[in-house]
Amino acid sequence: MSETSVSNAPKYEDDIYEDAANWHVNTGDEKIHAKRMTGHWRKLKWLTHSVWLIFFIGPYLRWEGHQAVLFDIPNRQFHIFNLTILPQDVWMLSLVLLFFAMLLAAVTSIAGRVYCGFFCFQTIWTDAFTWIENKIEGSPTKRRKLEEGPWTGEKVRKLTTKWSLWLVISVLTGISFVAWFTDAFQLWKDLFTGQASGTEYFVVGLFTVGTMTLAGKLREQACFWLCPYARIQGVMYDKETILPTYDYNRGEPRGRLKKGKVPEGQGDCIDCKQCVAVCPTGIDIRMGQQEGCITCALCIDACDSVMEKIGKPKGLIRYASLDEMEGKEQLPVYKRPRPLIYLTILTLALAGIIYGLTHLGSIELEVLHERAPLFVQLSDGSFQNKYRIKILNKTDKDFQAQVTASGIPGMQLKGADKPLPARSGEATSYTVYIKAPGSALKDKRTPIIFKVYNVAKPEQEATYESMFFADK
Repeated sequence: MSETSVSNAPKYEDDIYEDAANWHVNTGDEKIHAKRMTGHWRKLKWLTHSVWLIFFIGPYLRWEGHQAVLFDIPNRQFHIFNLTILPQDVWMLSLVLLFFAMLLAAVTSIAGRVYCGFFCFQTIWTDAFTWIENKIEGSPTKRRKLEEGPWTGEKVRKLTTKWSLWLVISVLTGISFVAWFTDAFQLWKDLFTGQASGTEYFVVGLFTVGTMTLAGKLREQACFWLCPYARIQGVMYDKETILPTYDYNRGEPRGRLKKGKVPEGQGDCIDCKQCVAVCPTGIDIRMGQQEGCITCALCIDACDSVMEKIGKPKGLIRYASLDEMEGKEQLPVYKRPRPLIYLTILTLALAGIIYGLTHLGSIELEVLHERAPLFVQLSDGSFQNKYRIKILNKTDKDFQAQVTASGIPGMQLKGADKPLPARSGEATSYTVYIKAPGSALKDKRTPIIFKVYNVAKPEQEATYESMFFADK
């Protein structure tokens, strides 16, 4: 390999090796001060981080005069725009959990811990906290010096400012969480007038302390020691999973720049450890895949920046599979059994969720036939059956429900001559009777159809098929 000169080598050489001198293996006994730098993957991270803005602004969105999304636990109702999901629809929650579990598994098998690196709340909150820390305290070297140095007025000022901003974010996190479960605007009023419930104050406090601890204190240690996903990710990988990978064949033997030049016979890796300096968990990607890697790709930005400045091709660290590194053909996703299984289950769960949402309806009707006795024969030769009907109002407002029955000529419905009250989010029970002339009955069992509808909105309706019994 011929020597490659670097135009600004002396100054740049000092810069890239400054952090390397302070780097050593992270054993969990100290805080990682990761270097922040710009790049393609950093920009993508900021973009994906913005998805979590919905966590803060979502509770304040209004829909037809009420909170657009409200998980009303006390009244056992989930309001999502025009949808009201009740405990009877809890089976959909299982499908939602299955969907996201399979989505996580499918994405992991294809591209590693992308969720951890780009969407995980722990990663994002930690990133926001360290961004504030970097703005106030400076570069990693300055932060280490401040951390290890004596207490001075400047240190107190910087730490007070940093922790105060962290506290504001943590409190907002707690309030935002609670706001999904109660009216958001009323919550703010109650919190600052002392009228909020003890549960609300407790949850806000719990999330405040938890956010400060996880994002401000534990940081990467939460990924190492607390997150179960870090432990099970290995079983989701295979040799075709693409991950941030160091190209060993191209990079070795590594060695430092010498007088602004890469010595002949040396690999492209100049051992600057910039890939380690930017890693939020402090691992060395050149040592192969490790459980601490959250697939954030910041090491790719760092390495590409170095390669560009020393006149080498980018991609010494890149997203690649083990098969690619071994020179094997990379199979497309549709030919890989593991992702296909995950995607199949994912599709079935999504289909079930869509079916459930499109068949929720506004009213549900259940009819229970009285078994003792099955029927009563009246003196005029007619027969009478007793039924217990349950009307479930799945809307957010009370309404008057009209009940009708059909299926036997000349039959009469008693007990529901007038509209019946149906309370919002509740199943209201009523007792009704059906009387049918004996001459109209041909069998011992005759199908009949009960129907209930909202008097104000007849399009909101439900039906139920039951049986009428007689001695024929």
